[in-house]
Amino acid sequence: MPAIEVKELSFAYQNMHYSALNRMNLDVHNGELVVLMGKSGAGKSTLCRTLNALIPKFYKGRLYGSVEVFNELTFEKEVFELAKDIGMVFQDFESQLFSTNIELECAFGPENFGIARDEITNRIKESLFKVGLLGFEKRNPTTLSGGEKQRLAIASTLAMKPKILVMDEPTTDLDPLGKSEIFAICALLKEEGVTLVLVEHEIEVAGYADKIILMDQGEIVLKGKPDEVLRKIKLLERCGIRPPQIPRLFQELKFKKKLPLTYQEAFQIFIQEDWQIPEGRYNILKWQDAKRMEKYQHPVIEIADLEYSYPDGNKILNGIDLTIRQGEFVAILGQNGSGKTTLIKHFNGLLKPMKGNVLISGINTRRRKVSELAKEVGFVFQNPDCQIFAETVFDEVAFGLRNLSVAENEVSKQVYAALGAVQLSIYGNEDPFSLTKGEKQKLAIASVLACSPKILILDEPTTGLDYHEIQSIMNLLVELNNRGHTIIIVTHSMWTAAEYAHRILVLDKGKIILDDTPRMVLKEEETLKKSHLLVPEIVCLSNMLGNMTLLSVEEFKFCLLE
Repeated sequence: MPAIEVKELSFAYQNMHYSALNRMNLDVHNGELVVLMGKSGAGKSTLCRTLNALIPKFYKGRLYGSVEVFNELTFEKEVFELAKDIGMVFQDFESQLFSTNIELECAFGPENFGIARDEITNRIKESLFKVGLLGFEKRNPTTLSGGEKQRLAIASTLAMKPKILVMDEPTTDLDPLGKSEIFAICALLKEEGVTLVLVEHEIEVAGYADKIILMDQGEIVLKGKPDEVLRKIKLLERCGIRPPQIPRLFQELKFKKKLPLTYQEAFQIFIQEDWQIPEGRYNILKWQDAKRMEKYQHPVIEIADLEYSYPDGNKILNGIDLTIRQGEFVAILGQNGSGKTTLIKHFNGLLKPMKGNVLISGINTRRRKVSELAKEVGFVFQNPDCQIFAETVFDEVAFGLRNLSVAENEVSKQVYAALGAVQLSIYGNEDPFSLTKGEKQKLAIASVLACSPKILILDEPTTGLDYHEIQSIMNLLVELNNRGHTIIIVTHSMWTAAEYAHRILVLDKGKIILDDTPRMVLKEEETLKKSHLLVPEIVCLSNMLGNMTLLSVEEFKFCLLE
């Protein structure tokens, strides 16, 4: 008997003219781990909401077909009745957190089910141990990093011991090793008999899945085993999924045999085929790196001996020395809680140093207000919803300009210039909250761009976006960088840092442990792994082949297709 059976399911949200789901049929068997993948708006989250009756009990609209869980119709039950069997971790995981400490957060669900106190205590310890938060019991959730909050949302759901666990993008804010740990937890739960449904944009989860389901425009376009689906390079791209780098490389090299999926398989093919990376071609790449470094101008951010601790006494930054020059494109990497967001909040004066100094364009941030620094430093937060509040897209972008007392005729000119830069010109009169997450991210960028800052800082700009949206955001940042803006991103996306950044900083326990070009930093696989960072598979392959670090499929093609 299937644990979940979806039959001819269609749904259109209230006031929407198109269907989010369109005659969908799906079986998920007991103990299976099924991954839903597809571009933003494909219907993945909508499908998840039908499994525990959030649709139609909370989200109203036109509903046809049925969903059965353990042979019972979910639409005939209330959400609280299904909660014992079906646990859900939402895409917006912070909306699930409301307690004053982590222990209470994990206890909330079991207490509502009337579980004995001793059993609740055991469940709290077990769930926190699984997600790596044991010892955090008395911490307030608001003091956690984004990744730690995501782990807590998962732990609080695990504490209810659901038979079916639905997780909508459960690893968006986790460092690479943290993602692997969550996927390993999923594999363990599967062995314990739990049925899992995961929504993911990243293909790393595929190795743990029994079945991958590709969705597009509310329909299933392909379902199959991971090794079958991951070789469908063109289809993955069409569905907004970044294809695995290894099979994509071999397809573009027109390899005639079965495409390898891992860098280990690819390495064996290189040996068998006696393929070599020409040293001359590789030297061209290194020369390009060096030429790019030469074009940077005067320092715009200078930091000396920076230290910072939060009120609970936890020291986050410990002796940071750093100089960033005009025109650089810098990626800041590090595990959850390493101090990345705390560091960049010093760049625009949101935080002031407890020790040391931060200079922006030569002026100490201790002597400048945040509003004054905003003219030079634009800051886009991790969650664009935290920045958006106006009734229209136009007013959202105009807010900063009006606060700077810019004349209204000039406001209009600068607003539409900023919206044009992010391809949102036609959305001026729209409600910002009706936009997709990718569009909201672009709107947040436009709202700071309008003030013409020299430095643009983005905290996790690709979180929760599909492959097409990531490419769009990153290409926009490249264009802005080419116009002279200094770009600084905090990211857990290793392939993004490898392919787009000119310089990578790695933080560990509040200190910078690596600072160099992506090519030099990504050579250091063991050091990165100790900091919970895993280099992209294409880089692993090049490192195995010799003392030549290649950063992308395109660089491999440049060297091999001589």
